[in-house]
Amino acid sequence: MKCIAIDDEPLALDLLEDNISRIPYLQLAARCHNAFDALETIQQQSIDLIFLDIQMPGLTGLQLLQCVPNKPLVILITAYEKYALDGYNLDVTDYLVKPVAEERFAKACHKALQRHQVKTGNKPIREQPDFFFVNVEYSLVKIIFSDICWIEGLKDYVKIHLFSDQQPLITRMSIKSLEAQLPTAGFIRIHKSYMVAIAAITAIRRNCVFVAEQELPIGDTYRDILYMLAGKTNLL
Repeated sequence: MKCIAIDDEPLALDLLEDNISRIPYLQLAARCHNAFDALETIQQQSIDLIFLDIQMPGLTGLQLLQCVPNKPLVILITAYEKYALDGYNLDVTDYLVKPVAEERFAKACHKALQRHQVKTGNKPIREQPDFFFVNVEYSLVKIIFSDICWIEGLKDYVKIHLFSDQQPLITRMSIKSLEAQLPTAGFIRIHKSYMVAIAAITAIRRNCVFVAEQELPIGDTYRDILYMLAGKTNLL
């Protein structure tokens, strides 16, 4: 897959190029320091995938996407979570928040490869698993994604609260590594220590989210994305 990397920060662009070089099926066609150079490259070459920063001077990444006809697949890479819903409204393949872990980057690239193969007719659509396994007390326990209500991070451990069980599952891993295994469309981070199933949210206030009968705090850096989820500019 031919791809381009777009970021106005040289160090971030270098890191992105290094990550791309580790994915065997990606070929970096161009590095672009701004959206205008990227637009010219897209018009001149056949590009399959764009790695795109959002906050750039002159023309933002989201504005660039609105200018591109028949746009390639897009993976947004940004320091801001608040643009996630905007990205999904533009049908991006994935949304990565800096700093991006290597396994999370690889997962996003694999998702793009699957979309590309379906788009080009090289591979039939294959259903994604609706479950994963975690280590709990010397056993691998199967968890169905739709059974997850909310997740709490506790340093090196996470508590996974399920609809089907009053007792949470406790497993030794970080909330960030667990987040990388979950489907991006079904879950939302609301705090550095909390992640919830979007379908389980019953109400949102300025400083808390209600999930089932549980009240969970909202972190300042995650408030804007919850505003957008609720279709509001602010909350009481």
